[in-house]
Amino acid sequence: MKSFLLRSGFLPGFLAGLAFFIPNLSWVRHSSRVALGAAVDDSWVGWGPELMGFAAVIGLSGYCAVYFGLWAWFTQRFARPNVITLTKDSWQSSTLHSLWCAFLAAAAWVACEWLRSTTVFTGFGWNGLGVAMHRNLVLIQAADLVGVMGLSFLPVFAACTCWNTLTRLILAYCGKGTCKSRLDFTVALILMLTTAGYGMLKLGEKRTDDIKVRTLLVQPNVAQVDAWTGRLAESIYERLNQFTRMYAAAKDGKSATDLVIWPESALPVNLNDKFQQLPEGWHTKYFDDLLHSGDFSLLTGTELHDDDGKAHVSAVLFHGNAANHQDYHKVHLVPFGEYLPLRDIPPFSFLRGVLPGDFMPGEKTEPLRLAKPEVQIIPLICFEDTVGRVARKFVREAPQMIVNISNDGWFLQSAETEVHLANALFRAVELRRPMVRATNTGVSCFIDTHGRITSQLSDPETGTSFLEGTLPGEVSVPRKPVMTLYARFGDWFALGMLGVCLVTCLVKRFDGKTRDQR
Repeated sequence: MKSFLLRSGFLPGFLAGLAFFIPNLSWVRHSSRVALGAAVDDSWVGWGPELMGFAAVIGLSGYCAVYFGLWAWFTQRFARPNVITLTKDSWQSSTLHSLWCAFLAAAAWVACEWLRSTTVFTGFGWNGLGVAMHRNLVLIQAADLVGVMGLSFLPVFAACTCWNTLTRLILAYCGKGTCKSRLDFTVALILMLTTAGYGMLKLGEKRTDDIKVRTLLVQPNVAQVDAWTGRLAESIYERLNQFTRMYAAAKDGKSATDLVIWPESALPVNLNDKFQQLPEGWHTKYFDDLLHSGDFSLLTGTELHDDDGKAHVSAVLFHGNAANHQDYHKVHLVPFGEYLPLRDIPPFSFLRGVLPGDFMPGEKTEPLRLAKPEVQIIPLICFEDTVGRVARKFVREAPQMIVNISNDGWFLQSAETEVHLANALFRAVELRRPMVRATNTGVSCFIDTHGRITSQLSDPETGTSFLEGTLPGEVSVPRKPVMTLYARFGDWFALGMLGVCLVTCLVKRFDGKTRDQR
């Protein structure tokens, strides 16, 4: 079996995946340390929480590495160039063979990223090759056509054609080949230049008829342990109130803010006060007093509980008073964080003590609506802003802005906040809707329709985003936004590449059977 895995390419690919993902996802360990050991920093919190944290890293990395192995197997089996064809056949045959093998390898990579992001407990699609280009504004503009997973095609295709060209040249100079065609490499360069040209055209577009939404992002920076205990509830409510009034309260009869956004889990006590922790009607009075201070809307994250006992991770948009609100229930829940998959089946049943109950997913993907100005809000809670196929369901032919509310306090002061942001900003490009992110511990920021971070809450001296504060700004919302190809058809490119790979497997299998019969 080991020999087969080595020959097939799966094991080397899987090991390469582990080598990439284990350090890449090392921040995952903090969630277990916070949940079981009440961790507030990197200090040791006991063998149990620490071991479970490392097990979470290894488990998630192992899942992601499977798709590296699958890609390596496919490439070894179906996309590995024939050296004789590459180096001794005519330049036409050599070029076509090189391009086809590079195309198959790139198609397989995109297909594997799509499978990784959708299969097994809703998948985990973070940190694909496309995400690695998040700072290259020119190249990422094509995400509005093919999505962030489609962007991964370009570097794989270019790398494979480059490898084929180098192989051909080295063997030719060693006297083991005669073909020195570089046309395949030229095609790869043309594809890169075309992608860059498209990006420059998009970045050069000018809009003059935008709707301005004056927005305030509030970042409480509350440690997850403090949020659980409730010992800081009074001070948290007071700080939220003060931060909001500072910018949104009416002065001379006018409010300087249209929309105030509090992050996910901002309220120390769930809005329904399910467990009767506050005096009766306390939340109603609190929000009435705050909302009567000015003409603005307030969006906050909280838990909502139905009369039948079902709980939801939700976003609530208030305007005017506490009774006038719109709700959104999160539709894409995080496995092992917001629900326990297969909770009655070992070994998952052993985790019921860690996650005693499940939240229920929402069923609607309707935008929330601001009263002033008339702009729709695409509400994405927590990791929903990293899932393009979820975000696109909210898109309508109307002025819209994407609002993400997150609580990354589970991961302490790790790199997770920056990684989350890098994966999230592609929603603005894919859908061509501006985006704002209000988070508990960072990164709170404004992002334009090109994926450019225009403003970010951070310490001016140290640069850290782990701080308490507010970030006011204006969101430029297109009055007549485009319906991008990705918004209309979603992951059409990734699915097409998956189809190419499946057809290739079937054709090879059919040809093999035909040869055996002969």
